[in-house]
Amino acid sequence: MNDDRTKIIYRRTPESAAMLANVKRAMAITAMLNRLTFNDADEIRALFSELIGKKVDESFLLIPPFYTAGGNEIRVGHNVFVNQNCTFYDLGGLDIADDVMIGPNVSIITTGHPLDPSQRRAATIGKPIVIERNVWIAAGATIIGGVTVGENSVVAAGSVVTKDVPPNTLAGGNPARVIRSIGDEGNI
Repeated sequence: MNDDRTKIIYRRTPESAAMLANVKRAMAITAMLNRLTFNDADEIRALFSELIGKKVDESFLLIPPFYTAGGNEIRVGHNVFVNQNCTFYDLGGLDIADDVMIGPNVSIITTGHPLDPSQRRAATIGKPIVIERNVWIAAGATIIGGVTVGENSVVAAGSVVTKDVPPNTLAGGNPARVIRSIGDEGNI
């Protein structure tokens, strides 16, 4: 798939040099961020804001460690919570809406490589990920580029999301599939 949202960066080009420079920048910032603790919320917000190039809201909460291969393509809304040991590879663009909760050990990976072995090292491919409002991504889930997780949905622990998750659903498994609708039934 090569729609207008897919970003392809070929090896040994000015774009790949810029990508590598941004990876080095992100590694330096995340190294500082990962020395902080839960009690350093203001400093964490300041470093995360530097990482993404935009000030995050005071309601943003991240518990280190955190890993990324860029950072400048991450956008986060209000009241977003990111638990420990998450990895966001954001080259393709990562939009996280308001009121999203991301559990520990979650990987959100917008980047990949060509399947053809002869081309695998020749390019990096980025496809956007959109996490809509009020989503909960449970512990250890992996979300792959090109996916939208719909509003109010839950991605079950350990799931691998390779296709869009409709709004108001519980999705789980590998590959993730819709398990059931969720909503106002009042159960916990």
